[in-house]
Amino acid sequence: MDQTTSQRILVVDDNSEAADISAELLELHGYRTAVAYSGMTGLEAVRSFQPHAILLDLGMPGMDGYQVAAALRAVPDFDHVALIAFTAWGDVVTRQRVIATGFDEHVIKPANLDRILAALRNALTKRERLTSAA
Repeated sequence: MDQTTSQRILVVDDNSEAADISAELLELHGYRTAVAYSGMTGLEAVRSFQPHAILLDLGMPGMDGYQVAAALRAVPDFDHVALIAFTAWGDVVTRQRVIATGFDEHVIKPANLDRILAALRNALTKRERLTSAA
């Protein structure tokens, strides 16, 4: 059985079309997905959906992706969740902030599906190593 069939990916993006399309593409590759359209609903979905990874937009109104990531990294129960920043922002300051906030990967939109899938695999592997070493 393909390992992706048991992996849950939460897509959090205030652009509902982008979130829905991303989730559908991930489902076509065997992932189970859920979608949230704001940072706050994304945090709520983490508790109910228990994702292995989150594809997280940074620039959202209200609670942005950095705030969601910081909130998750502050809770030991969510140490195992891989975080992928999925954003149109690719400048040096953003990259530094993504790393400092605790993201495992940074994917710049628009990204092709192969890049997204590679980032997911890398982030999941990295997070698995970090949590098993702890």
